Amino acid sequence: MPQVAITLAEGRTPEQIRELIHEVHGAVLRTVHARPEYIRVVVHEVPRTHWATGDVTLTELDAAGALDPTAHEEQS
Repeated sequence: MPQVAITLAEGRTPEQIRELIHEVHGAVLRTVHARPEYIRVVVHEVPRTHWATGDVTLTELDAAGALDPTAHEEQS
């Protein structure tokens, strides 16, 4: 019974989270051939005030313009 845990900084839409779950479920299904009903995907959203990189919270980085939350590159 595969279980995938994903941790993201908050800020995605419910539609984005749903698409992520769908895509991860499909990847697990294709690669490990588990039965669909046994695949678990859990998404944990962390407030941006509770996630820090280099002792600076994501909220502080946002305010400084250091992060572009709409960028398609790697986001926390």
